[in-house]
Amino acid sequence: MKSGKKAVFLFFFIALLASGLCLGTCSRGTEAPGKSYVALITKSMDSAFWQSVYAGAGAAATEYNLEITLEGPASEEDYETQNMLIDRAVEDGAKVIIFSAVDYNANSEAINRAAKSGVKIVVIDSDVNSSQVSCRIGTDNHAAGRMAGRAVLDTEEEELYIGIVNHDVNSANGQQREEGFREAALEDERVKAMYTINVPSTTEDAREGAANLLKEHPEINAVVTFNEWTSLGVGWAIRDMELADSTRVVAFDSNVVSVGMLETGEVDALIVQNPYAMGYLGVERANSLITGSGQEESRIDTATTCVTRENMFEPECQRILFAF
Repeated sequence: MKSGKKAVFLFFFIALLASGLCLGTCSRGTEAPGKSYVALITKSMDSAFWQSVYAGAGAAATEYNLEITLEGPASEEDYETQNMLIDRAVEDGAKVIIFSAVDYNANSEAINRAAKSGVKIVVIDSDVNSSQVSCRIGTDNHAAGRMAGRAVLDTEEEELYIGIVNHDVNSANGQQREEGFREAALEDERVKAMYTINVPSTTEDAREGAANLLKEHPEINAVVTFNEWTSLGVGWAIRDMELADSTRVVAFDSNVVSVGMLETGEVDALIVQNPYAMGYLGVERANSLITGSGQEESRIDTATTCVTRENMFEPECQRILFAF
């Protein structure tokens, strides 16, 4: 699995370099005279989700003739590195920061500081507690949570005992998805109990946490989880414990491994977002803020689709699962 991830990341790295974009630390303003500089700061970098965001952002940056840097911390818990990257983008002359927050509250001061200095702020995917954001682009997380709830309920089980494996409690999108999920699930009287854990957003932490939850509550017959890394961890835990036939699993996002789990039965449904659109529309909105042209929306909802084993081979679902 690690080698596969490295190969995919290398592909995107080469593609981004070919597009004249910057990953990590690189000089700003010297290699692209006359171009406005936009900084894209994400929750992490090494995942299929963020690579798709970068691909969309790169396409839009080329179309609108913008200089763009793509940066993020090594883990989806490291808000301090994000705050450092925000300050550095301001120092380097960014006109717009496109941002996905690790921590709804802990990132707010740095974002407000950037906005006070004159930098425009566009949020994608995960929100930040700031009134200075010009536009928020991404999944309607509450609605996506409700979609996951309906997917869990799409079973003939007479009673449902649900395990919820969520990521960092300070990440806005995960909490909004759980809220929507609970709202939908509790509309069905078959739901007898729900047990929630929050884990660091890594595959191994989710794998361990899901296994412990399932051991502590062996009555659980459905599990839901809300991002790419936790989805993989839950899938591995279900495989390790040989529970695929007795546990309904609804997960988020897609990559080669999770799509394989959907096909082989560890996962029963994937709630698939549109990260490419988040990246593309984020840069498009940044360009309109720089030029002062059009696009006055303060919130843009990107599409979300429920993919199951029954519909995964339909052409539309194939395009969603394998965007490249």
